[in-house]
Amino acid sequence: MKASQKVIVVTGASQGIGAAIVKAFRQLGHRVVANSRKIQPSDDPDILAVAGDIGDPATAQRLIDQAVARFGRVDTLVNNAGIFIGKPFTQHTQEDYNAVMNVNMAGFYHVTRAALAVMEKQAAGHVVNVTGSIDNGISGGHTALAALTKGGLNAATRALAIEYAGQGIRVNAVAPGVTNTPMHAQENHAMLGSFHPLGRIAEADEVAAAIVFLDSAGFVTGEILHVDGGQHAGR
Repeated sequence: MKASQKVIVVTGASQGIGAAIVKAFRQLGHRVVANSRKIQPSDDPDILAVAGDIGDPATAQRLIDQAVARFGRVDTLVNNAGIFIGKPFTQHTQEDYNAVMNVNMAGFYHVTRAALAVMEKQAAGHVVNVTGSIDNGISGGHTALAALTKGGLNAATRALAIEYAGQGIRVNAVAPGVTNTPMHAQENHAMLGSFHPLGRIAEADEVAAAIVFLDSAGFVTGEILHVDGGQHAGR
């Protein structure tokens, strides 16, 4: 492996933002370990697909173990896996809560712990959390459950950045606004775009570009980079 060739682990990698992240890092020549529940094997020898639910601690550990076994190290972890269930707060079910917490919180927790253990041995590494632009509520947006998890990840990003700075490990986050993924029907794009001062929704490759930037910015840690068309600044 070339000295400039990194090993990048990406969760939620099979579609949308995750697929764009995989593509962006491969275009730079890096090796990628891609995870989602039902991800299919890749013909690209520099992409290792590891299927499974990262909310399961055994799956999360297997993901990092296979990355090390195949490529020898883990340079960057991108915690992209996440789900959104948009309902009025009192209409959420226990199943809704469990599903969101399993992916958004437990998945982050288990994979990050496993990856940081490897990075500690390397005395180097980078974690990027894909959170959300949840700084302000949106009337009718039903974002409270998302804010509970994504806001927690933003706080954990800063805490981990300080905890691991002395070991050469950086931790950052990208907070997207509404993004053009299969989650959002085409007929809703104009309405969703009105939430952003720039007047449109983001493209997945724009979010991926922000992640690639943070990965290259060696003196940046503890940063929450908003990719939301100005939504966090106000409307």
